[in-house]
Amino acid sequence: MAHDTSPRRAARRVSLSQRRALVTRTTRLQPLRDIPSIRLHLAADAESVTRATAAALGVDAAPLPYWAFAWSGGLAIARYLAEHPEEMTSRTVLDLATGSGLCAIAAMQAGAATVTGVDIDPFAEAAVDLNAKANGVRVGYIGRDLLDDEPPDVDVILAGDTSYEGPFAERVGPWLRRAAACGTRVLVGDPGRRYLPTTDLVEVAAYEVHTTTAFEDRDVVTARAFTLPARSTSPPVQAPESSER
Repeated sequence: MAHDTSPRRAARRVSLSQRRALVTRTTRLQPLRDIPSIRLHLAADAESVTRATAAALGVDAAPLPYWAFAWSGGLAIARYLAEHPEEMTSRTVLDLATGSGLCAIAAMQAGAATVTGVDIDPFAEAAVDLNAKANGVRVGYIGRDLLDDEPPDVDVILAGDTSYEGPFAERVGPWLRRAAACGTRVLVGDPGRRYLPTTDLVEVAAYEVHTTTAFEDRDVVTARAFTLPARSTSPPVQAPESSER
């Protein structure tokens, strides 16, 4: 089979304001069916958003717009936090692979002191910004991969839907275990995907949640919230600087 040797176009730079405009244009702000207190900019389908993103970047193909959907694991975490606000009261929180910012927003609504969302998709930054403002909360943002660093010095790490892909799950699991070993409270949300690192996870809640058939095989799934208990006490490192939105 011949290999494609044609040069690939580099993605053009898209400003945050332009990314906000794309999110607004390709989604609709609406309350979540399972958590009406949270409103998100959600897309009707993934294909049209991917095409719009690729056109904005000037490339042939763009990453799937995970930020445009409410994923089942994130919904489980959000429902758990709504039922257990004591988990968040006055805590500093990091939301790994934040996507739409669903878990981050739920943490702020539950009483967290500060929440920072982390995602490598630049359009997620725009989605988090718009969704946080729509819900009257402030969420910081870090737009780089933290998994090669030591876990930051925060009280809680939220990890919703981080097991949908093998290579990513293989990096997330050890990183979360290091965080738990440092004394950080780790909450994981997942519907039971094949790459979920179940070692040491303790289930704390299960919910029937309405999700999207754009990525799931049915519109109602059972999603679970888990904790990852601490196993040792290594000192944490300083949290990376974030830009607050």
